[in-house]
Amino acid sequence: MTEAPKKVVLAYSGGLDTSIILKWLQTEYGCEVITFTADLGQGEELEPARAKAEMLGIAPSNIHIEDVREEFVRDYVFPMFRANAVYEGLYLLGTSIARPLIAKRLVEIAHEHGADAVAHGATGKGNDQVRFELSAYALDPAIKVIAPWRLWDLTSRTKLIEFAEANQIPIAKDKRGEAPFSVDANLLHTSSEGKALENPAEEAPDYVYQRTVSPEDAPDRPQYVEIAFERGDAVAIDGQALSPATILTRLNELGGAHGIGRLDFVENRFVGMKSRGIYETPGGTVLLEAHRGIEQITLDSGSGHLKDSLMPRYAELIYNGFWFSPEREMLQALIDKSQEHVTGTVRLKLYKGSVSCVGRWSDHSLYSEAHVTFEDDAGAYDQKDAAGFIKLNALRLKLIGNRNARVRGR
Repeated sequence: MTEAPKKVVLAYSGGLDTSIILKWLQTEYGCEVITFTADLGQGEELEPARAKAEMLGIAPSNIHIEDVREEFVRDYVFPMFRANAVYEGLYLLGTSIARPLIAKRLVEIAHEHGADAVAHGATGKGNDQVRFELSAYALDPAIKVIAPWRLWDLTSRTKLIEFAEANQIPIAKDKRGEAPFSVDANLLHTSSEGKALENPAEEAPDYVYQRTVSPEDAPDRPQYVEIAFERGDAVAIDGQALSPATILTRLNELGGAHGIGRLDFVENRFVGMKSRGIYETPGGTVLLEAHRGIEQITLDSGSGHLKDSLMPRYAELIYNGFWFSPEREMLQALIDKSQEHVTGTVRLKLYKGSVSCVGRWSDHSLYSEAHVTFEDDAGAYDQKDAAGFIKLNALRLKLIGNRNARVRGR
């Protein structure tokens, strides 16, 4: 950055690290700091962040604490789940999908206040720095982005504590030592990584899990739940219409109680290294199974197979921080087109860490019992037609076989 910023909007959690960043911005640049704290359903009381920011000298008018849970689920989680997006076959992208929303609000608040920069607390080793900054630049190419972890010399926990003490930043007793692992949470998932979890050969201790009971301790009897969909989005649970955030909250409760949604995963970060994370996505795991269940009877094979072939690319774009890219938006348009008839209801069975679709029905269903029955189909399907179908599809293979036999015979 060639010129010191005058006003900076900081993504602020109220925790020790972002409080240190807040004070560092003030002392390093002598700039005005505006804080933004998002309620994404992380399950923490956020009002203390307001008191902490005021204690650090931030004017009340410069403190933004917003409940964005409905927007998060409606405009980010649900569109992603229409695609059945899974990164590297397993990860439901819980952290990845929250970052573009935070970045969007940082930029919007910067415009409201006439700020010339935004700042975040992501480190220089992770994916989040990329996600925040690609999103910010896509929304405002002229915005400045400050990433203190890439700039300052506070390179150890000891130096951070010393800086906090020198600047009268309160330090909780449990923050003076090394935390056993770091946690990121929102309404879609919890992510735990680092420290005690860095050795992928060691099983994660039970105390890491926060949203799910152990499958061994889950109820001994299954629970059934019905989820209704309209155009690819969940709209009701057991016949009760609910808002997007309320649906995900309820599915988290149901899935968590049955030990559903645990994942121990070594992934490939966009910056090049591998990392091991412990993820809990109870509601998302239930929702994914339900969405695939309703698609089974409402999507034709061409649409469904095309979606499945594009999904890894779509998931990778989200993981790598390209939510606001034209290619993600192009794929989203295709995905949303495919969901026009993905309407109906799914019955799920929750039991001991697993969720399975056991029933699905829809007025938009393409399933025809008359065509697949083993009994008399009353002329719905003429089995003799299959002979010509097979001959036409075999023609290419026969020509190749004849060619290969001819070449080998030379």
